[in-house]
Amino acid sequence: MKICIFGAGSIGGYLGGFLAKSGAQVSVVARGAHLKAIQEKGLTVEQPEGAPVHAVVRASDDPSKLGQQDAVLVTVKAPSLPSIADGLAPLLGSKTPVAFLTNGIPWWYFIGHGGRDDGRSLALLDPGDRLRKVVGPARVVGSVVWPASSVPSPGVIRIRGHSRGTFFGRPDGTTTPELENLAEAFRKAGLPVTVTPRIRDTIWEKLAFNLSAGPMCVLTRSPVQATYEEPVLVETSRRLMAEAQALIKAMGCTPDFDVERVVGVNTKLGHRPSILQDLMAGRSMEIDALYSVPLELAKSAGVPMPTLAMIAAMIRVRAREEGLYPQPA
Repeated sequence: MKICIFGAGSIGGYLGGFLAKSGAQVSVVARGAHLKAIQEKGLTVEQPEGAPVHAVVRASDDPSKLGQQDAVLVTVKAPSLPSIADGLAPLLGSKTPVAFLTNGIPWWYFIGHGGRDDGRSLALLDPGDRLRKVVGPARVVGSVVWPASSVPSPGVIRIRGHSRGTFFGRPDGTTTPELENLAEAFRKAGLPVTVTPRIRDTIWEKLAFNLSAGPMCVLTRSPVQATYEEPVLVETSRRLMAEAQALIKAMGCTPDFDVERVVGVNTKLGHRPSILQDLMAGRSMEIDALYSVPLELAKSAGVPMPTLAMIAAMIRVRAREEGLYPQPA
């Protein structure tokens, strides 16, 4: 099976390494020192237990050199998605599933949603509907992936474990043979995978988890566990999750989410959330997908989220100071 990983960072590199090692024909789109290291030495995935996984993959910064694929996994950060829309085109056959493994609310959220918002565009995430026009609704696959991971050096991915694995789901809840083939490739690679008819539930579950500590970690520049050492921040975390739960209910979703279970996890999680990793590395941050769009949806639904609104405003100011977020119009 030919699988292209568009954006072979911490998540894409982790998945690509395992898929390639199991026999899939993996190609990756990467750039800079990371691309050079992959081309010269292949991908190395360091695990908490067991020997590192090493795989040789085809790598390029030009998607047009990679040809049509049986599946594409898009793992670039949400702010970069519109800029890669044209680059996706040469990878796509008529039925190629394109799975978007991004944090927060995805650009395609209202495709196949049903009801009065069916087909609604999210301009903050897909300005001008560039992704919708190139990929097309029929190819879209939603995805959520859970493992904590990082890139300690070019060509090297470090993961803390497979955790709950990867969830795939088409926006309309149906499946296709092409999506099932992709899931089977994951199973063959030893990557836990679930195909769900309710991918939005899983998206909201992870978003609520991301909101539990990520916004505060950005401001404290500390791992989750260190942030949770302050009791007032633990209570702030509970308020953030309560606000998220109210919005989730208003959106008609029913994820498996328990506040106290998350609090227990966070007290032991010595990981820096990806949005903090981006801030510290001077990369574009997923502020809109994680904070701005949920707040936009909350306003439309009449759900107050004052805690998130305040913290998100401070994060935007901080990101602007670092040149990582646009100045207000």
